[in-house]
Amino acid sequence: MSVEQNKKIADRLPIEISKGNLAVFDEVIDPNAVDHSLPPGMPPTVEGAKQFLSAFRAAFPDLKYKIEDTIAEGDYVVQRVTGTATMKGAFQGMPPSGKSATWSEIHIVRFANGKVVEHWANIDQMGMMTQLGFGPK
Repeated sequence: MSVEQNKKIADRLPIEISKGNLAVFDEVIDPNAVDHSLPPGMPPTVEGAKQFLSAFRAAFPDLKYKIEDTIAEGDYVVQRVTGTATMKGAFQGMPPSGKSATWSEIHIVRFANGKVVEHWANIDQMGMMTQLGFGPK
């Protein structure tokens, strides 16, 4: 696959996650992919990622991602995205705050044979938690 094709595939992920369409994982992610960004206790697999995002979307049903930048070279695609959501349900032991947050994320995906085979992320969780009322003020 070309770098441009990899970018198009990577760009589908935040767009489809915003729509709640986690079936996109089965289309663009290799079944043996490794997700290096899932929380402790979750399997670093496609199923683990779907499980995590299902729980996240249940707590944040209005989740929206905006792709700010997509950069690619070779088999790697890097995205800078902005997430926005309102916490309407419990998540990882936190009760729903009813507050909204906006945060930034950096995602790196590696492709092989037209599918995502690895994923890393850096997410501004402290900024998000502070806006939701769970972090330092």
